[in-house]
Amino acid sequence: MLLNCHSYYSFKYGALSVEEVLKESQAGGHDAIVLTDINNTAVSLDFLRQAKEFKVRPLVGVDIRNRAKQQYVLLAKNADGFREINEFLSGNLHTSKIFAPEAPNLNDVFVIYPYQGSHRELKANEYIGIRPQDLPHLPFSEWIEQQEKLVMLQTASFRNKKDYNIHRLMRAIDGNTLLSKLSKEEQAVFEDQYRSKSDLLELYKNYPKIIENTELLLASCSMDFEFGTNKNKKLFTQSEEEDFKLLMKLACDGLGYRYHDVTDEILDRLNKELKVIRQLGFCSYFLINWDLVRYAQSQGYYHVGRGSGANSLVAYLLKITNVDPVDLDLYFERFINPFRTSPPDFDIDFSWTDRDDVTRYLFEKYGYDHVVLLGTFITFNHKSAFREIGKVFGLPDEEISRLQKNPNPAQADEYGKWVIRYSQYISGFPSHNSIHSSGILISEEPISNYSATELLPKGFPSTQFDMYISEDLGLHKFDILSQRGLGKIKDTLEIIKQNHGLDIDINDTSLFMEDARVKQMLKKGQAIGCFYVESPAMRMLLTKLKAEDYKRLVAASSIIRPGVAKSGMMREYIVRFQNKEKREQAERDLPELYSILEETYGVMVYQEDVIKVAHYFAELSLDEADVLRRGMSWKFKQRNEFAKVKDKFFSNCKTKGYADAVVSDIWRQIESFANYAFAKGHSASYAVESFQALYLKAYYPLEYMVATLNNGGGFYSAQLYLHEAVMHGARAEVPCVNRSSWENTIDGKTIWLGFYLLRDLERSTGKKLIEERNKHGNFKSLRDFVKRFPISLEQLIILIRIGAFRFTQKAKKELLWDAHFLLGHSKKTKPEKTLFQAEVKEFELPELWKHKLEDAFDELELLGLSVQSPFQLVKDDLPSDLKACHLPCLINRYIRIVGFLIHRKPTKASNGKIMYFGTWIDLDGHWLDTVHFPPVAKEYPFRGPGCYVIEGKVVDEYGFLSIEVSRMQRMTNLSIDDVMPG
Repeated sequence: MLLNCHSYYSFKYGALSVEEVLKESQAGGHDAIVLTDINNTAVSLDFLRQAKEFKVRPLVGVDIRNRAKQQYVLLAKNADGFREINEFLSGNLHTSKIFAPEAPNLNDVFVIYPYQGSHRELKANEYIGIRPQDLPHLPFSEWIEQQEKLVMLQTASFRNKKDYNIHRLMRAIDGNTLLSKLSKEEQAVFEDQYRSKSDLLELYKNYPKIIENTELLLASCSMDFEFGTNKNKKLFTQSEEEDFKLLMKLACDGLGYRYHDVTDEILDRLNKELKVIRQLGFCSYFLINWDLVRYAQSQGYYHVGRGSGANSLVAYLLKITNVDPVDLDLYFERFINPFRTSPPDFDIDFSWTDRDDVTRYLFEKYGYDHVVLLGTFITFNHKSAFREIGKVFGLPDEEISRLQKNPNPAQADEYGKWVIRYSQYISGFPSHNSIHSSGILISEEPISNYSATELLPKGFPSTQFDMYISEDLGLHKFDILSQRGLGKIKDTLEIIKQNHGLDIDINDTSLFMEDARVKQMLKKGQAIGCFYVESPAMRMLLTKLKAEDYKRLVAASSIIRPGVAKSGMMREYIVRFQNKEKREQAERDLPELYSILEETYGVMVYQEDVIKVAHYFAELSLDEADVLRRGMSWKFKQRNEFAKVKDKFFSNCKTKGYADAVVSDIWRQIESFANYAFAKGHSASYAVESFQALYLKAYYPLEYMVATLNNGGGFYSAQLYLHEAVMHGARAEVPCVNRSSWENTIDGKTIWLGFYLLRDLERSTGKKLIEERNKHGNFKSLRDFVKRFPISLEQLIILIRIGAFRFTQKAKKELLWDAHFLLGHSKKTKPEKTLFQAEVKEFELPELWKHKLEDAFDELELLGLSVQSPFQLVKDDLPSDLKACHLPCLINRYIRIVGFLIHRKPTKASNGKIMYFGTWIDLDGHWLDTVHFPPVAKEYPFRGPGCYVIEGKVVDEYGFLSIEVSRMQRMTNLSIDDVMPG
């Protein structure tokens, strides 16, 4: 009897989850209800799926509104009607947010207009909805004589007073207004509640015809939908047989490229994979990914295929990934197995500059009706809920922040209590639609069969539902991601080709996997700028593991992840790697577990380890084990199947006689890291990219560091990457109007910094300057520059102060004098060229005072970095000349050393107090590492960037040297006043 139900996916309007809508409807005795969220069908299909657990027949539609004003309700008669609704919604959302007051012509859709006293012409599929509050007016309306066109329209948005308060708060949030100023037009009436069937029949008892019409309307609608079946594009060629033949041919062609010796093991693995892929109908999925990579390679784009897809030999042979699953003994069943209900999943990374074009290719190849970006829901979290509700109550920012930090009702005033209470209520509510970071869907049937779409600024449509609903439907996402690491590799290869004439096949893993120079760099953690292995924590881990080989790097890539580290398993892995007795003890303590995880010394490191432990240790089936792995995410923990599998895990272990404490500890490990650890194939993919970067840095360090700077750096600041280039023999030059480009360039061993680094230089100024120079040659002087290139005085001053005219051999102050004389009289922001350029008189100026550190101050202000050493900028004499190279001879001794702060990482000690790990460079530019335990961290805190005097004890942990700090003080920097004469 409810034709107009809202869930809280009527964003900032409804107050119930989908499950609560169904529970409320069932409790109210309704046989059928219609979910009609406002201007979206985001959870319509999820509503159909969940309804199977309730005694309610689910129907779907949409409530069309302009803000809060209802225009009409659309009710799908069937799946075709649902598609029509989605097409209509998409067309409107792509062009305008305003809906016309008249509904479109839709063949399989009922239209219900809200009641108005005046008469209107209605089509056969159109009705007038009578709300309970309209009933007193109906006898005096023209519609009393046309009751065959009237239906019950009880809008259902909330259940009770609390829900209504939530609704009003969210309407105020949506309107960015105070609750006290929320207009009646922007909110629902209190009567828009979920009423029981008996209550509605009582309300409308005097109008049996309206009741009958409503029941007939509901009876004439039916929404049957099949979940869990493959709805992706089914064919790449013309038939399944052709798809399989093409896939098999491509795989066989790839054998020669990937292997010098094709063994029986490789062929057996290939045949097994092809059989499973064909059996499960995933041939087209592989071929679409292959075609995508083929297009990217034809455009000179570099990629990394990662995720569990790297467990597939077929993917390796098709060049979707660069990971050899045979060599690494990767578990194919982690990616695809006959029992796994979830779809396969390739994550393919492209450079941040190439991703949009790859996405465009997919849309144009398979059609905008069948390709769509995957949506997601942004929800209110603890912080945003407090912020938004505090604002609508008119609380000042500082009061809101105080409540966020201390949400204790006993210590809050009346308004504070309301904020705390209702923030808890709306925490987890969806706020609005957004876009998944990488997911793309390619469907066999039109996307409108499943969702309306919204248009993004780049012109690509996205679904209104999220990845969880997509998976339930049977739509497998293609993950197309971007990262700057690939941009570094691509640009380095281009620079090498341009400067050295070499064309390097970076996908040929034999080039770098066994390279001695690369291994040495990896073992010593000399990986600044290299993807995923440059952070202080990873540098420390690589040193402790002596990780000179690929397999050890694969393990390191996963154990560095938050969950593994937090659970203590990273520490345990290092200890067992270093200590044979510890390994043997672990094997004696729990031989069954150790045998399963022998490669990683009995420690769970990869996501596959969850499956292995669940399957072999706890004797769960493979599909149950995969439910356990996937269930570690919050969304799946809420589902019944996860709870059932968890219970079975414990009961099976008990049956096998394992001690409760042992089982609980293993479960703690699984729970702590399964949602954070990588699949082994994913780690292996990252490790390949790390090796590629290390190889390029090993043999072409200057080219690689230039590419790193041009791609936005990485973990550290641009200053450090420039420093790293200098450590490899580069000479850094600040921007020059005759030598620099927009980006950084390299000429021999000289790196010319690009104009983009100048914070206040307009992009158009830099680009046009380069165009003028390329067209008419180098500038001869400042006056020649001003004659040829229209520029404002402010922009010219930036170029002069950075030294961009140093080729003139004139001092900056003299050039600034000239600039003011040449342009200071102009009222135009950017003076235009004139046909005749009058000669301007030259002046001879007296010698102006200059200090060598002025350039450093200008560089720091304008570039955010300096080509000068930071140690030159300290005010007092350095109290120590000790360097990092001296530390191996000073283990367990207390020292004093000077370091320039690069990075500090806070963490919690075992007692819960804050401690820090510090990363520095010494006087020679080499690394220093420090540990600051809580008492020292509190007494001698970090005081911003700069040079510090560090005192402490040198310690050695498995070959990694650091200083346990006992005292630290930041040195004072020079100021301009310190270097001024007099």
